[in-house]
This record gives sequence, C-alpha cells and structure tokens, in this order.
Amino acid sequence: MVGFDADDTLWRSQDYFDEAQLEFEGILTGYLDLDDMQVRQRLHEVEGGNIGVFGYGVKGMTLSMIEAAVELTGSRISAADIGKVVALGKRLLQHPVELLPGVREAVEAVGRHYPLVLITKGDLFHQEAKVRQCGLAGLFRRIEVVSEKDPGTYARLLEEFGLPARQFAMVGNSVRSDILPVLDLGGWAVHVPYHSTWIHEQATTPDAGHQRLCTVANAAEVPGALEALAARAYAPPG
Repeated sequence: MVGFDADDTLWRSQDYFDEAQLEFEGILTGYLDLDDMQVRQRLHEVEGGNIGVFGYGVKGMTLSMIEAAVELTGSRISAADIGKVVALGKRLLQHPVELLPGVREAVEAVGRHYPLVLITKGDLFHQEAKVRQCGLAGLFRRIEVVSEKDPGTYARLLEEFGLPARQFAMVGNSVRSDILPVLDLGGWAVHVPYHSTWIHEQATTPDAGHQRLCTVANAAEVPGALEALAARAYAPPG
C-alpha cells in the first residue's frame, strides 16, 4: 500500500502561510520595530507552544498571531488590526486548491499498481474541504485526517489496514511527519522536498544511502522511485 501526504505534496499550502506571515508582520509595523522585536521568532514560539492546545492548521495559526500581536505590542494593538488578523485567517481557509505539477498523473500511475491512502494532518474541516476540491479523492481507498503524524499514528493506521510496515510506503514532503515515522516502523518512504517548510516541520533528512528511502525532485519521479523501492524490498539477501 502507498500513502500520500496532502499539503505541499499534492497541492500548494506553505506558500499561503508564508504570505500570511509577511502580511501579519506588515500589520505590526505601526506598533514596533520588526527587527528589534524579532516578530517572526516570537510568533513561531507562540505557535509551537499552542500546537498541543489548538492543533495544526490555519485556526491555530490565526489564534497564535492574535496572541503574539497582543504580547508584542504590549496590548496596544487596535481592535481594527485584530480584525485584520482574523480576516487574514479567513482568507487562508478559503485559498484555492492548486495541484502541484505532475501530481495527478503520478497518483494515477501509482494507483494502477498499489492501493492508495491519503494521510494528512491539520484542521479536520479545512482538510476535508481541500480534499473535496482537489479532484483526487476518488483515487484513494481511504482518506485519513489525523491530529499528528508520528510512529504511534502510523502504527494504528497500519493495524487498521491489516498491513505490516514492511509492505507500506509513504510519499511526502515533510521529513518529520512523512518520512522518519514510517522508516522508524520499518516501512518505506519517498521524500519529495518542497521549496518552503514550516519551521515546526523541519528535521534532519536521513542519509541518502538509506535502503528504504528515495528522494526525488518532483511528483513525476514518484512512480519510478516506488518501483526502485519495491525492487529493493524483494531483492534476494546478499
């Protein structure tokens, strides 16, 4: 079975968050010196502290922006500017679903050989909306929206699938969420790096020579990478 991540693997996502970060900083320019106050660093700290409370996704980011803005401005931020932050969050929730180049063809090609599952994390309402809009939902046997993507979550899903980890491969852009947990369980992984990664998703990539990992440049290379991993899996010992 092959699992696919969604955000920044199938469609653009982080770009919208990066743009929102810049807009948020623009809102705060009337209150403080952005360089001296290290706004971006503080927002990341607030977001990281709130993940366990709000989870992942736009709503958690928006609430963290409001919290950080109140703190950094010494509660001087106006109700009007708080309203701008809320509006920014609403726009993030409504951004279009734009498939990355070659994704549809790659998913269809892989689906001709393996059963597919979509495994994504974040706000349930938002993720379900993006899945509906992407036009790919019918290609996946199951769609799982989870609160975290760690070894425990993957182990639970594999148990539900009735599948040992050695017969599962995950395709995704996040080393922390898509690659390392699956490798830790004894599964296989195809890493498709994206040009921008949220700071809380960053992790050290395993060595390029890892037997159960392939890294590719884009979606078009995913089917070939899975073929290579399958050949390694069934190669005779020695």
